[in-house]
Amino acid sequence: MTSLAKVPCTIITGFLGAGKTTLVRHVLENAGGRRLAVIVNEFGDIGIDGEILKSCGIESCPEDRIIELSNGCICCTVADDFVPALKRLLDHPVPPEHIVIETSGLALPKPLVQAFNWPEIASRVTVDGVVAVVDGAAVAAGRFVDDPDAVSRQRAQDTALDHDNPLEEVYEDQLLCADLIVLNKADLMSLEERGRVVGEIGRVISRSVKIVEVESGRVSPAILLGLGVAAEDDIANRYSHHDAEAEHDHDDFESFVIDLRRFETPQTLVQKIAEAAAAHDILRVKGFVEILDKPMRLLIQGVGSRIQHRFDRAWHKDEERSSRLVVIGQKGLDAAAIRNLILG
Repeated sequence: MTSLAKVPCTIITGFLGAGKTTLVRHVLENAGGRRLAVIVNEFGDIGIDGEILKSCGIESCPEDRIIELSNGCICCTVADDFVPALKRLLDHPVPPEHIVIETSGLALPKPLVQAFNWPEIASRVTVDGVVAVVDGAAVAAGRFVDDPDAVSRQRAQDTALDHDNPLEEVYEDQLLCADLIVLNKADLMSLEERGRVVGEIGRVISRSVKIVEVESGRVSPAILLGLGVAAEDDIANRYSHHDAEAEHDHDDFESFVIDLRRFETPQTLVQKIAEAAAAHDILRVKGFVEILDKPMRLLIQGVGSRIQHRFDRAWHKDEERSSRLVVIGQKGLDAAAIRNLILG
């Protein structure tokens, strides 16, 4: 392979629950025969998103070309995890024509883009573009963006106060690195809210970046794949709140796993999760659950108190029907109280 035959890679970034996996699955299902591969990364102890993608059964992206990196932020484990995973795909007997990389909701995309300049892979791959997925309904509700006027008033009263919000920094860093912004869940917003969120995004980003409004992550692969940006050559124009740091961590966030019993109905579980999310600062919940007398497993995904569920596939004959939820939130989650609410 020569330097002129670099495999294009699209980085899909976005905050917890923005709809990245749904978008990636839509791309796989509408690839039009193009050979794709996926690297998916999660923040948490068990992988859910990779399993969702592997259940697609799509011929152009078989399971051996879906690589899951769990229990670690991809931007923190470039040398140990990401580069070897990328090389494994490139060395496949039938290498992919395009690689889609879904980061965790807490990952900073800029260090990942910089990794494409590593000598081991620089001549073989290029960043076709960085796509930031935004949960428009959550942002419209003020979930991740502070009130700038309120912060200004407080700073005027006490200039010694520090009002930095780590959630907002992660969210903004993802936008600042993007070549395309997908404003997802537009159907859950009014026209006024859409306009306001687009305006807020415009005040964050300093470059000219197209914003596409979509529902349920349904974006044509023709829009996402083929941007041809070569983002690794444009690092200097991608500002980050963490540019002055030698490294970053995720001490502001934590996750834990809840092992569940079988539930009689999906509605019972959804109600309990919604109650726990309302009582505690839960950002994200996702997992697979066994429902009594049902041959299919239930997929649960939630952002805050918005909980979605569907039966995604039948349990395999020799598969252990384990029911587990991953819960992610800001530091200080009361894991015992959340477990009691959901299991009680």
